[in-house]
Amino acid sequence: LVHLVESGGDSVQAGGSLRLSCTASGTSRGPFCLGWFRQAPGKEREGVAAHYTGSTSPYYSDSVTGRFTISRDNAGNTVYLQMNSLQIEDTAMYYCVADRECTVLAGHWRVGSTASWGQGTQVTVSS
Repeated sequence: LVHLVESGGDSVQAGGSLRLSCTASGTSRGPFCLGWFRQAPGKEREGVAAHYTGSTSPYYSDSVTGRFTISRDNAGNTVYLQMNSLQIEDTAMYYCVADRECTVLAGHWRVGSTASWGQGTQVTVSS
């Protein structure tokens, strides 16, 4: 059973930056996908960024491309999300997600039934 623990959520003013972290434990050996979804009240959840072990081409949603950067530590079990130029629209609960693959369909990251989810960390951006 994969256990994910997120940290780094906070309240920040528009234009500011935050760095989210997520550490995965209980993962099996081998490559896997690790990334971030977010969900704002009344909105559908959105896959924001995803990184497959060893990949040099992580996935980013259109809404964060150019502002957010995903990275992983050398061991591959900790993923970071550097969020710059934050906008009010970035306000959401951010969830760390682990899955066997980073499946992108029609330009969106899709997770399967095998995905594991963290409990979430809140990011609030104010004007």
